[in-house]
Amino acid sequence: MPGRLQAPPPPLVALAGRPVPRYTSYPTAPHFHAGVDQATYRRWLGELSPCASLSLYLHVPFCAAMCAYCGCHTKVTRREQPIEQYRDRLIREIHLVAAATVARRVTHLHWGGGTPTMLGAEGLAAIVERLSLCFDLQPALDHAIELDPRRVTPGLAGDLARIGVTRASLGVQDLNPHVQAAIGRIQPVETVAAAVVALRDAGLRDISFDLMYGLPGQTVGDVERSTAAALRLKPDRIALFGYAHVPWLKRHQRLIDEAALPRPVDRLGQEAAARTAIIAAGYEAIGLDHFARPGNAMAAAARAGRLRRNFQGYTTDRADALIGLGASAIGRLPQGFVQNAPDLAGYARAVDGRTFATTRGLRLTPEDRLRGAVIERLMCDLGADLDQAAGRFAADPRPLHADAAALAPLAQHGVVRFDGRRVTVPEAGRPYLRLVASAFDSHLGRAGRHSRAV
Repeated sequence: MPGRLQAPPPPLVALAGRPVPRYTSYPTAPHFHAGVDQATYRRWLGELSPCASLSLYLHVPFCAAMCAYCGCHTKVTRREQPIEQYRDRLIREIHLVAAATVARRVTHLHWGGGTPTMLGAEGLAAIVERLSLCFDLQPALDHAIELDPRRVTPGLAGDLARIGVTRASLGVQDLNPHVQAAIGRIQPVETVAAAVVALRDAGLRDISFDLMYGLPGQTVGDVERSTAAALRLKPDRIALFGYAHVPWLKRHQRLIDEAALPRPVDRLGQEAAARTAIIAAGYEAIGLDHFARPGNAMAAAARAGRLRRNFQGYTTDRADALIGLGASAIGRLPQGFVQNAPDLAGYARAVDGRTFATTRGLRLTPEDRLRGAVIERLMCDLGADLDQAAGRFAADPRPLHADAAALAPLAQHGVVRFDGRRVTVPEAGRPYLRLVASAFDSHLGRAGRHSRAV
């Protein structure tokens, strides 16, 4: 593994600990409000063109056990009845959406959670069958699913292949036993390796790993060992996430001893160690925290400037609308964002009443669109031309220039550069990308609390 990297200067360490959004959307979810409701969503769906392309996200909020680090909308259940009821409600919601729009062409399908495979092979197949009846699933459909390696068997892998899954994301997180014990997720490297073999034997050729740093009791050495073990399994993509400790949102995170969490300077060292090892293994760095093999579709999209960012992170998804299905699911339409009720009871009442479960959202303003475009290009391309962006939206670029001026302290430390009206983040500034993007966030500070920048 690489040797110890030089620690950044104290000002950058302090900035790394500043709370800022992850910018999987703009404006971010804390700014959603109840003014966007079921009627709004129905109207927006009705305004979609029959030529519009769709991306579908299905949220399954169940797990067999709760991991202490988890930041997802999920709950623990071992009973079949609530899972079967939820499957039936997802199918009803699919019909509701299909009846409200003439758009049919689906280019992307993504299962998230929770643990989507809690639906079982029959449940997954029933939903895909209903989707294929209600929509036009394209032959080149990008069909992805998030998986718990502990639940992947050769039989399950074969079932996923049969319903058309093309890409699987495995929650690896960390492969050191003491870190796994601290976060309540025991999965030996042999378990992960067996999952990879099963998926590849079933024909899935695009496998992604989620790795994490900043976990309780985790050291730079732990991250190095974990990264090396993961790389030996040769995933096609890697997402390297910093643990977001948000116990005010996720009460189960209170099980984690805050005193055991790495300091900002340690998190920076862990991120740098993992990044160095992944790049040395031949992966291309993508955006803030993703990596892909040069021949992977995500790497190609990044090189071509076609990378996008949505609630699943970095994506090649360029669909005209993202439809969220399931409790807490978020969608994006040309007009703005919508989110379903996060609680299962609220979701059930709405769908059983044959109406949408939308409880909040946000209508995009022209300024939101402009700033969202700048932030997305920064997050995806590590650079944005402010005048070009303003011209695209027929807007005055001067407010963006004023925001860019606030980045001067970061520029002094080489985190950001200015080339005329273009803002660029060099390689050394990549870990601070969220901080750079936050300079253009006119909503920042109005709502919500956020995790650390790095």
